[in-house]
Amino acid sequence: MIDKFSVPQKELDKQKEYAEMVRTVLSSRFTQAPKAFVHTYGCQGNVSDGERLKGMLAEMGYEFTDTPENADLVLYNTCAIREHAEDRVFGNVGALKQYKKSNPDLIIALCGCMTQQKSVAEILKNSYPFVDLVFGTHVSYKLPEFIYKCLCTGKRVIDVTDSDGNIVEGIPVRRDGTFKAWIPIMYGCNNFCSYCIVPYVRGRERSRDFDAVMNEVKEVVSQGYKEITLLGQNVNSYNKDLPEEKRFPALLRAINEIEGDFIIRFMTSHPRDCTFELLDAMAECDKVAKHLHLPFQSGNDRVLKEMNRHYDRKRYLELIEYAYKKMPELSVTSDVIVGFPGESYEEFKDTLSLIERVKYTSLFTFIFSPRPGTKAYDMPDPVSRKEKGVWFKELTDLQERIAGERTALMKERTYRVLVEGEAKGEGMLSGRTEGNVIIEFPGEKSLIGTFTDVKVTNPRTWIVYGEKV
Repeated sequence: MIDKFSVPQKELDKQKEYAEMVRTVLSSRFTQAPKAFVHTYGCQGNVSDGERLKGMLAEMGYEFTDTPENADLVLYNTCAIREHAEDRVFGNVGALKQYKKSNPDLIIALCGCMTQQKSVAEILKNSYPFVDLVFGTHVSYKLPEFIYKCLCTGKRVIDVTDSDGNIVEGIPVRRDGTFKAWIPIMYGCNNFCSYCIVPYVRGRERSRDFDAVMNEVKEVVSQGYKEITLLGQNVNSYNKDLPEEKRFPALLRAINEIEGDFIIRFMTSHPRDCTFELLDAMAECDKVAKHLHLPFQSGNDRVLKEMNRHYDRKRYLELIEYAYKKMPELSVTSDVIVGFPGESYEEFKDTLSLIERVKYTSLFTFIFSPRPGTKAYDMPDPVSRKEKGVWFKELTDLQERIAGERTALMKERTYRVLVEGEAKGEGMLSGRTEGNVIIEFPGEKSLIGTFTDVKVTNPRTWIVYGEKV
């Protein structure tokens, strides 16, 4: 572990003491266990953070509820990746005011990427006086201390301390599911893409200790989890300054050797640090899903340079071609931004041609969303939102055709599927193939959380239908 990012054990012990103090206070005020409502916005990394927040709350004596109406504590774990995400949070927080009026003892708390922005923290401080607790991404491990102060002083607590980030081991985890586990292996980002707020709210890249990750994976495998997803803003740069036996490809190989029936996924993968060695490890490890999410964002070199992406079209295609060579059945997905400031239609057509060439299984597509504090926020942007919408439609129509062509090839083929839950329709189940394609089929509820073989009988564009073999 990198020492400068490690939170001292003394500080962690202090938080455990605060957790016990909170439990004592709550037991004196409530005849039954108090209820907490925790809602997470955004990416899988936020979901993982939310599971640790819930773990700390459980340690303090809280139980959980699915609705804010009955809660004694409401915690929103926020996202700042796009303006729409922030607008949703502000709207939902405003709606909590009525609950605070009817229950003055209700604790309302906000944390996460959105609150790490000092401008947002100021808005919450000045315009949302009924919010009791606001804290950023770098101090979330102090939740027991913050809750104790709210309970015992009745005063608001706001802590958006800025730092390069930290690594905290030993935080209790209350996982949301019983067969899919999210495991962070690194935090932060050093890339500073010109449109992205993440490095400013998540801090610098820092990797968890190799053995700590291995121990957590072994723990969830022993508990029966069937899908392990390794998380990071850029998993490819995991331990990149350490010897090869501690880097990401080596981690995949080591996890692959753990006994048990499970599948390994990872995200997000940055093309800058994606290597042939990583693709070799994917191909050779039987438990690693043959699914690569590799965001390209734009197919034009000038736009990529303005985005500060640190690779060009040629390099990206070299990686994809090598990956397909090693794994012919590979499923590739990606992210793309439409209408980056200064992008022309001719440059946008380079994105379309790249999509046509790669043949993605699916895409996460977004019209450019300006984020204050990023370089792209101040770039000239002469193309109207309406025109960008026309481009967006052209892109999604293209991807819909490609996706339909890809799923058509699945007909009459059998896939190993992790069954995730019930689907719409009587007796229907839903799961995902190794390539991350949703498949629905008739089956018993007892199959949920297990692997089963399903033959595709009716492929559609985004969902395929089949029957259990």
